[in-house]
Amino acid sequence: MEKNKKRVFNIIEIGNKGDRISRTFDVVIVLAIVLNLFAILAGTFDEMQPYHGPLDVIELVTIIIFTIEYILRVWTSEYLYPDKGYSKFKSAIFFIFSFYGIIDLLSFLPYYLPLLFPTGVVVFRLLRVFRILRLFRINAQYDAFNVITNVLNDKKTQLVSSTCLVLILMVASSLGMYSLEHEAQPDVFRNAFSGMWWSVSALLTVGYGDIYPITVDGKILGIISAFLGVGLVAIPTGIISAGFVEQYTRMKQSDNYVSDENAKCEIVNITSDHDWNGQKLSEIELPKHHLIISVLRDGDTIVPRGSTHIIEGDRVVMISEL
Repeated sequence: MEKNKKRVFNIIEIGNKGDRISRTFDVVIVLAIVLNLFAILAGTFDEMQPYHGPLDVIELVTIIIFTIEYILRVWTSEYLYPDKGYSKFKSAIFFIFSFYGIIDLLSFLPYYLPLLFPTGVVVFRLLRVFRILRLFRINAQYDAFNVITNVLNDKKTQLVSSTCLVLILMVASSLGMYSLEHEAQPDVFRNAFSGMWWSVSALLTVGYGDIYPITVDGKILGIISAFLGVGLVAIPTGIISAGFVEQYTRMKQSDNYVSDENAKCEIVNITSDHDWNGQKLSEIELPKHHLIISVLRDGDTIVPRGSTHIIEGDRVVMISEL
């Protein structure tokens, strides 16, 4: 029984190109997500009225798939946290209230709620919008998408700092514009929030034209704010772009380390009896001054994360930090 549960966990949690069942499961889940969202979007068009029957069938089938997957993930959740020593019950609770656990639950629960509580149909149908969160599961299924989350995580400090600068500029420009325009346009710039709406629409877009300065001082402040906004708003974009370049440079260097026989790196081939097989990177005790820079799997270069599982056939690339 435990062996079967472990096998199910490997199928639903680890996308291994060498495991056809696991890869098929990944494809089925992604296809179900796309079809489910297609059924929801197509149902909003009047032209699709004659096809509501097939669309309802697609929605029902995909919801059943999501439900089965969620049950399997709860059932095998004990293998998600082997380093924490959780009991089966505690592991299940920990997964249910985790980020992806909540997303999985919200992806199918709103479908069943109207059946259980018919009086709240309108409210529960609004909850169906949470199904779009299912797209985050694609990010979990394929490591190529994980580059995005890795970049955001690595650059979070710089992104927070740049975002604070943008917010400071917005608040300053909104208060300044309110002070300059309130007397000239009391109905337009009624309070500081009106100035905030102007600053957001002016700095982050080209402006909607519903609120704009008419005084000379207000126009001058608008010009200054626009110039500063162009520079400050572009900072987060530059940070993210630089992060992508760093990530892909690191991945490229990993490939070069492997192809260069003289490179000072160590490649660990993971076999079925290797101590690292089945472990997360966060659980592995590395030699002193060593760092894992990538995991090579079936021709793909995986950016290492603490939650990345090492499986048989992987080639772990390590370099010395010295």
